[in-house]
Amino acid sequence: MPHPKMISADCKLVRNDSINRDIFRLVFAWQGTGQMKYPAPKAGQFFMIKPKRGSVFLGRPISAAKWQAGTLTFLIALRGRGTEELAQINTGEKAVLTGPLGKAWMDFLPPVKKGAKKHIALVGGGIGLAPLNALLYESPGHVFDLYAGFKKSIKSIKEKNAFLDPDITGIRKLNLVSEDGKTGQKGFVTDFFEPEKYDAVCACGPQPMLKIIAEKCRNAGVPCFVSLERRMACGVGACLGCTVKTVSGNRRCCADGPIFNAQEVFFDE
Repeated sequence: MPHPKMISADCKLVRNDSINRDIFRLVFAWQGTGQMKYPAPKAGQFFMIKPKRGSVFLGRPISAAKWQAGTLTFLIALRGRGTEELAQINTGEKAVLTGPLGKAWMDFLPPVKKGAKKHIALVGGGIGLAPLNALLYESPGHVFDLYAGFKKSIKSIKEKNAFLDPDITGIRKLNLVSEDGKTGQKGFVTDFFEPEKYDAVCACGPQPMLKIIAEKCRNAGVPCFVSLERRMACGVGACLGCTVKTVSGNRRCCADGPIFNAQEVFFDE
């Protein structure tokens, strides 16, 4: 199916939650009125978000984590001046949201034939769980196992519900891993992931994690798709500032991605 066209709209902030010292959650109204209905994103797509009150000239690319009842939810890590200004938006204030942008997970996953479900592994590291959560909400008829890796243990229900939304259904098996072992098993999520039993793998998280996942899938002959992160200026492929090196040459993370076939990406470049 073709993706909905992107729009740019002034959207009111409905909710701003501090999840922990490094991560916060923003919920924006995303509905439109009359014949101007705002397009719903597909899982894996992102938006450029720019506060109406702020000093940063360009928006920040953030993957959608959830959309329902006329709202869009984003889980955001504090990583500089742009995200700091996003964290300071007050409820009722507005930001410019441009999107939905980029490709979706369903552009890559194998189609589901009637009566024959596909088994898909979702592998997320920390904030990388957000676009994977969005895929679970779409419930496209696949059977999902979710592997969630954390650098630090989850210390509160609020954190757990932010990373692993309690409203999500459709997970056959949930595998929790943390480096200190206080949340789930001890180690790295890549230590416990075995691709051989899956029809495809979707992964989002730190680049070293994605590289290991891609190598494991290559050795097992299992299709692997990764959501990559790059610094972006325009978000629509015009500035060529978010290059991803692939076997087919340089690609644009915003317009050609952010999701790529892992076997085509040079992770060391």
